[in-house]
Amino acid sequence: MSERKYNFSAGPCTLPLEVLEEAQQELVDYHGAGMSLIEMSHRGAHFQAVAGEAAALAMEIFQAPEQFSVLFIQGGATLQFAMLPMNFLHTGQQGGYVNSGAWAGGAIADGAAHGRIYTAWDGADDHYTRMPADHEIRLRDDTRYLHITTNETIGGIRFPHWPEVEVPLIGDVSSEYMARPIPWERFDLVYGGAQKNLGPSGMAVVFVRKSVLENSNRDLARYLRYDIHEAGGSMFNTPPVFPIYLFGKVLKWMKKQGGLAVMERRAAEKSGALYHAIEQSGGYYNCPVERACRSHMNVVFRLPSEALEKKFLSECEQAGLMNLKGHRSVGGCRASIYNAMPAEGVAALVDFMAHFQAASG
Repeated sequence: MSERKYNFSAGPCTLPLEVLEEAQQELVDYHGAGMSLIEMSHRGAHFQAVAGEAAALAMEIFQAPEQFSVLFIQGGATLQFAMLPMNFLHTGQQGGYVNSGAWAGGAIADGAAHGRIYTAWDGADDHYTRMPADHEIRLRDDTRYLHITTNETIGGIRFPHWPEVEVPLIGDVSSEYMARPIPWERFDLVYGGAQKNLGPSGMAVVFVRKSVLENSNRDLARYLRYDIHEAGGSMFNTPPVFPIYLFGKVLKWMKKQGGLAVMERRAAEKSGALYHAIEQSGGYYNCPVERACRSHMNVVFRLPSEALEKKFLSECEQAGLMNLKGHRSVGGCRASIYNAMPAEGVAALVDFMAHFQAASG
């Protein structure tokens, strides 16, 4: 097999090599069944065991209390933007949203098409370089929930603390799933696409408080109802079989590594090493994000000119440091260092940054 490169893509993410190798071994003949798991019935014993174990591991590793259920829903996080107001906003209620950047903006746009919502805080004046303090979040009467995007993948910012407000929180945690604990008592629902920390694309992992489903809207197409997904154990229709299968393997890998506390510590160490390299560069590399709100998953930075950035990115690829180009909407560079990115990958990038500056600066 050719040498693996370091993949700093914002999604799909890098996955643990041992997970990929195990899946490779099982792909054609799953546990002696004479066929692949992705060819089998999702109602059969093999896949039911896989899905059940994945759900149990998700609850265990993410330390979700028994008041919650975990759901596997196709469509990624983007479908959740619409499902949330559809299910939770009744007549006379509205949803508050923190507009922290591109993904929060998407949730606002889609939410407005399916419910009465408003922006409780907007980071536009600060060019989305920080998250709000609690006192800056302005909630209106009859607010059913406050929606937050806990980490903005494109802007490289995250909530350094969890908001304490008078309404339940709903959180899009796509780009930092299983990377830090969640205060479950503040949330009614937590969701995120699997492809940034947990597996391949094609699935949203949704934790929902069971009690809120008792009063959720019923006048919806069946697939759009959380209560139906919960009642059917995420088997209302044929589920995203392959993403669930790999998701379970990634969770086993996380548990083997030491679980959530280890993932959180490693994220702080890896991002800290990159931010230290940026700060020690004398301004050659620059991160526009306020220090307290800097993401531990997506480190964004600029070089002195776009020409140097282009040269930097080209030479990174030649060195096996892949997908470091910033999002097309903002430019610059971005290193996404999700749970499966080894510390050696970050060290290789830090060394390359120093050598590039010495040669070009």
